[in-house]
Amino acid sequence: MKKILVIGCCGAGKSTFSKKLQSILKLPLIHLDSYYHKPNWVEPEKEEWKKVLKKILRQESFIMDGTYLESLGERIKKSDTIIYLDYSLIKCFFRVIKRVLIDFGKKRSDMAPGCKEQFDLEFLWWVLTFNNKFRKEILKKLDSAKKNTKVYIFKSDNEADLFLLKNRNCRTSLTKH
Repeated sequence: MKKILVIGCCGAGKSTFSKKLQSILKLPLIHLDSYYHKPNWVEPEKEEWKKVLKKILRQESFIMDGTYLESLGERIKKSDTIIYLDYSLIKCFFRVIKRVLIDFGKKRSDMAPGCKEQFDLEFLWWVLTFNNKFRKEILKKLDSAKKNTKVYIFKSDNEADLFLLKNRNCRTSLTKH
């Protein structure tokens, strides 16, 4: 695993999982949100974003968290491992609500400068409708990618934690020899 994508609905825990995986594998960690957004949640022009993404994808190794559906196909092609946190919309929704309540007005470490946590009804609706709108498309892309890429789909935190534990144990046994 040298080029890893971590995808899923907002609130699934992509950034938290990615940070834990980074502490095990010691690969560069890329939070796409911090590259995509400009201050105050301004989105970049399409061509500008393509250039940024192209530069990121040239890296020799990475753990990249962020779903960004419009570029998912391109990122899948450049990755050797994909981890999909396929969690229920209720779990994701309540995690987003909790995050907003705890971090309201603050900038999280995985966000771009000038982007503070805020209450946004449109964003909450996005979370509530994510699985219905996009899950089938994501699963279809992942199914196609399985020929050339390791694909892991986790339905719970326990499954994701077990994956992390196995990789931690594998990494530890490799360093002892």
